[in-house]
Amino acid sequence: MKKELNTLAANVARLSNLLTRERETLPFPYLKDKGLREAYILYYLPANMYKIHVPLRELSLHPAGIFRKERLRVLDLGSGPGTAILGVMGFFSASAWADKPSLEFTAVDPIEENLRDAEKLFQSFKDDTLVGASLLTIKSGIGMMKSLPKGPFDMIILSNVLSEVFHPVRHPELVSGSQTMPGQEIPKQVRDDREAGKTGRLDYRLNLLKSLINRSLAGDGSCIIIEPALRATSRELLEVRDGLLREGLHIYSPCLMNDPCPALINPKDWCHEDIPWEPPAAILEIDKLTGLRKDSLKFSWLIIRKDTLSLSDIFGNNPFRVVSEPLISKGKIEYYLCGAGGRRLAVRFDKDKSKLNEPFSSLKRGNIVSFQGLIDEGKRLRVGKDTIATTP
Repeated sequence: MKKELNTLAANVARLSNLLTRERETLPFPYLKDKGLREAYILYYLPANMYKIHVPLRELSLHPAGIFRKERLRVLDLGSGPGTAILGVMGFFSASAWADKPSLEFTAVDPIEENLRDAEKLFQSFKDDTLVGASLLTIKSGIGMMKSLPKGPFDMIILSNVLSEVFHPVRHPELVSGSQTMPGQEIPKQVRDDREAGKTGRLDYRLNLLKSLINRSLAGDGSCIIIEPALRATSRELLEVRDGLLREGLHIYSPCLMNDPCPALINPKDWCHEDIPWEPPAAILEIDKLTGLRKDSLKFSWLIIRKDTLSLSDIFGNNPFRVVSEPLISKGKIEYYLCGAGGRRLAVRFDKDKSKLNEPFSSLKRGNIVSFQGLIDEGKRLRVGKDTIATTP
């Protein structure tokens, strides 16, 4: 047992390195490796399946009743072993709705072994859930549009997929930049190759998503994209977001406006979710062996729609999304907020704390907050004693 656990931990560490520090050289298809696939299912899947709950919860809030249907058709592209599918089933099973929709899943993945695992996990999970569900699996790469079902689908999900569908230009100096010493100028050819690779990735992903949404997404459907919370992958998702807006599509959430993303102005900024998660005992054991820590769920996400429905429809007074942890220093508390007008720092001095603005004290990353009487000081927003702060 100890030997098996050590082997699993070694594979988890190997997969972790591939998904983070060595991401630029991520081999395809890496989950054909039995050890990596087992590491993913036993360590990453239990956490990753809950990430889909965040966008699903926000879609469920809209008064238009987005999920109030007899049947929901769901296309999961690059499904792996069915992580997002299990998350969707868990979300609807736990919902308090009397009439739950029937879930019809189509899983698409280029790796046969992933699809077989998806079928086994789906059947096992289905036996313990309170929803009717079916699963069709299709072996295909997501770029092979002609082999994909036309739909229309109520949901199209790409979970931890988009950043893997186009590899960057392969160049020794492009892998990490670590070959260049501090202060040393990067060769022009390397700079040109790097920019060409970035532009190529963005164009490819935009064209793929446009074709996919136009071809397979229902007019009132939602395309949900989840990506790792790494700065590079998150910023590339924001670039995709802005590109889709230019194509006439609309953002439902997490953004509360359809303006260009303000996080892209500063190359050091990026936007991601970070929510608490209680890992099971087995994962805690692996964490001890690997030095990893999985005590929260970090990811970036986006919901794209053809229609103009938006989470902002249900909030008045120019709502903001909290996009930072609380910044607490002597005599004040601050957060970065994002909404109409861009990404702004909001401050409340301790001397201005009142019952009216008390909710400002306990905001967390990802929360939505609205204000009455918020003071715009130009470089920052200030919560005064008479400012009313409201959270849903």
